Amino acid sequence: MKRTVLVTLAGFSMVAFARGATPLPDGWQAVAPREEIRPAFSFEPGSGPKRSGSLVITHDHRNGLDGWFQKSFAVSGGEFYRFCAIRKTRDVRVPRRSALVRVRWQDEAGHMVSADVPEQQVKEWGHVPSAEPEFPADGPTDAQGWTTVCGVYRAPPKAARAVLELHLQWAPNGRIEWSEVQFQKTAPPPPRKVRLATIHYRPSGKSPRQNCEEYAPLLAEAANQKADLVVLGETVPSAGVARKMHEIAEAIPGATTDYFGTLAKKNCLHIALSLYERDGHLVYNAAVLIGPDGRLIGKYRKVCLPPAEVEAGTAPGGDYPVFETKFGRVGLMICYDGFFPEVARELSNRGAEVIAWPVWGCNPLLAQARACENHIYLVSSTFMEPKHGWMTSAVFDRTGNPIAQAEKWGTVVVAEVDLGQPYIGPYNLGDFRAMLPRHRPVWAPEPLVER
Repeated sequence: MKRTVLVTLAGFSMVAFARGATPLPDGWQAVAPREEIRPAFSFEPGSGPKRSGSLVITHDHRNGLDGWFQKSFAVSGGEFYRFCAIRKTRDVRVPRRSALVRVRWQDEAGHMVSADVPEQQVKEWGHVPSAEPEFPADGPTDAQGWTTVCGVYRAPPKAARAVLELHLQWAPNGRIEWSEVQFQKTAPPPPRKVRLATIHYRPSGKSPRQNCEEYAPLLAEAANQKADLVVLGETVPSAGVARKMHEIAEAIPGATTDYFGTLAKKNCLHIALSLYERDGHLVYNAAVLIGPDGRLIGKYRKVCLPPAEVEAGTAPGGDYPVFETKFGRVGLMICYDGFFPEVARELSNRGAEVIAWPVWGCNPLLAQARACENHIYLVSSTFMEPKHGWMTSAVFDRTGNPIAQAEKWGTVVVAEVDLGQPYIGPYNLGDFRAMLPRHRPVWAPEPLVER
């Protein structure tokens, strides 16, 4: 008969496997917050894709069970470490919340340590925050249902060990296998610096073509400032033109994207702008992203439509594409989208690190909120003047602060950021962007995902 014995350590229920049970691999322990919510733990030798064995957690029918496998690894403060493992779930409704990994940093005595943050931030805050847990990200899932979970981290200066936790939580009747767990020193990842730019300009409105051509010298100036991504305004070809929306709408790709594709290639830039798109009998307000090779990378159709566009017969989009570029993942949204948190959140959920936002006008506090709540960089280009206090052409950082802002018409402002550098907040949030997938709620039923 297999039995388990419970001991209490640091407030957790530690499960010691008794005679007759397959012992855990060296150094691993089975842990639960409390005995009454402890799931079942086991080790299956010879399982997993490489037959290296699997650590298994199984929940019964009850809600709220929570448990994890835990192991400590020695680290040297300031060095980089790579975690990687694979997992496979069964009957786990929302794996992003239930099937997670935590990496906790401790000193020799098992205490939390201070976070590794820039000295300038410490001066601004007046204190050094604690090093909160890391949350490695889910990667691809193979044909057999094994999902890769990986992350690279710099150990805080005072850290002496990293405690790995392989979880299954809140998954009635669910089961998870963890296999091929690795944690080892690695080379520092290369910086991912990108220069984000916005153009503050309102076209003359003499014609759709001239509106577009008026941006040519401004894009040349952006290239002169070594910009990587440049954001233009909303409905650039039709802005100020005395013609109806459906009369100006055009195909994508089409004349406008071809023209800006030429400028993108000439200046070696990524360009984002909005225009009215015709697709059969439908007209959309669409934002496009053009690459430095002059080709159309993709488009986004405005989801949230203000009354004027609805009354004019504009159709709403229904998707939230995110595009891979040479510097990172870019999402697009347009004007009225900014009044609703769902658009920026869905783009962030899909991996956007930067959101390009052509916007006629909006409350600038919402620009700050969209950047801060998703911990993304937001680049806006507006047709409003700063003195109106309504919207600005600016680059907002992951805290929501404008780090570059245009004050005059016909200007280009640029901010250089490092997408690979996590932002550590001052009060017990750690790298909040990495935490979002694990902690955000389930607002609508998500499909059962077999991983």
